[in-house]
Amino acid sequence: MKNFLRKPVTVIAMLVVATLVFMEACKKDNSASPDPIPANKQRVNLYLSDDPGYFDKVLLDIRKVEVLVDTCGGKDDNWDDKDRCWWDEDHDRDRKDTCQVWDSLSIHPGVYDLLTLRNGSDTLLAGGNVTKGTMKQIRITIGNQNSLVKEGVTYPLKSIAGQSKIIVRVRHNEWDQLDADNLQLWLDFDIQRSIIKVWNNQFVLKPFINVFTVLKMGSISGKVTPWEAYPIISIYNTSKDTLYAMPWRNGEYKVRGLKVGDWSVFVNASNGYKDTTITGVKVERGKDTKIPDIKLHK
Repeated sequence: MKNFLRKPVTVIAMLVVATLVFMEACKKDNSASPDPIPANKQRVNLYLSDDPGYFDKVLLDIRKVEVLVDTCGGKDDNWDDKDRCWWDEDHDRDRKDTCQVWDSLSIHPGVYDLLTLRNGSDTLLAGGNVTKGTMKQIRITIGNQNSLVKEGVTYPLKSIAGQSKIIVRVRHNEWDQLDADNLQLWLDFDIQRSIIKVWNNQFVLKPFINVFTVLKMGSISGKVTPWEAYPIISIYNTSKDTLYAMPWRNGEYKVRGLKVGDWSVFVNASNGYKDTTITGVKVERGKDTKIPDIKLHK
């Protein structure tokens, strides 16, 4: 007791320090929390992912991302998935409708290597607050620093007819809704379908982009060895939906954006190794289905 009473200044100092630390921690927690969404606005986050192709790199120069919002609540969702994506030829045509507003999202403009965004990897492409309403389209402005690398050689990647704006059509129910005004969506760039070889090793970009969510859809992951088999993985269902994966060097792979139901996993092997198929893989909403490791044999 004597020792305690002899050091009142020390005790008070400790209390002051503890109080300041607590206040600073609260300050940091508050700064880390998301800002409130303004009235008549909604928050949007768009993530970029990749369905791989047979290239070393695919470099896409992304300069701007916008969303088309219908403030009158129109829900024109009666269209086929094959009509989801195209080059924009007349980007001012929608401005004639007073209900429709193009809002820009915040992005980090630059060159993205799409092939680094496979097997469950992604990156936040764009985000921000936009006008409240039904989002109908996403518009991506592409710069002129686009290229691909195949077998160590770099080739320019050009758009068809010099177009620079990609339109991606979306349905109102295709978004992950974190809460009433907080939405997110993944753009899955299908490399194999998007790049066309024309002549003399000339390549053009004809964008084919799927969309998926992580809360409404599921995924399949696993591991295939050995690397020397150069496995290519196809995941398909009875509705003829097919997605692909190219495992990392350690054999790990992951395919996201799968509809709930039964899927089959086909491993196409090379270098003398035998193919293999696993059927009846169940995909559940918002979950990852991990299948047993696959070891290929000659």
